[in-house]
Amino acid sequence: MPRISVAIELDATPAEVWSVVEDVAGHVEWMADARAIRFTSEQHAGVGTAFDCDTQVGPLRLVDHMEITTWEPGRAMGVRHVGLVTGEGTFRLGPLDGGHRTRFSWTEELRFPWHLGGPVVGALAAPVFRHIWTRNLSALQRVVRERVAGPA
Repeated sequence: MPRISVAIELDATPAEVWSVVEDVAGHVEWMADARAIRFTSEQHAGVGTAFDCDTQVGPLRLVDHMEITTWEPGRAMGVRHVGLVTGEGTFRLGPLDGGHRTRFSWTEELRFPWHLGGPVVGALAAPVFRHIWTRNLSALQRVVRERVAGPA
C-alpha cells in the first residue's frame, strides 16, 4: 500500500498537543474511525504499550491490534499494526513560530492480507483513509483548542 500522509498546523505548543495525543485511550475523541480502545498490556503509555482498537470505515469493521514502537514526548509516537492489517504509523510533532504552534503530521503504511484484496484494496483504500484522517486532524484541532482554552 502506498504511504499515506496528512498534516495540520495547530495553534498550540508541541507540549500542549502531546498532552492530548499521549492519551491513547482518548484517541477515540478525535478519530472518527476508532470506536473503542482496549489495552492488552499493563502499561498504557510508552514503548511496548499494546492495545486493540475497534475500527470502522464505512461498513468494514475490524479489530486493529497495535503496539507502540516510538514514544518521544512532545515529538513523536509510532505504532506497529500487528493484526489482520499490518504496517506502521507515526505521529510527528514539530514546533512552528518559535514553538508557539505545532505542525502535526500523521503517516501510515498499511498492508491488507491477500484474502481481503491485498495491494489492490490498499490502493483503493488510500484516498478514503486520507479523507478520514484529514477529518480526524480537524477533530484533533478542536480537542486541542478546547483543552488549551479550558472550560468556557
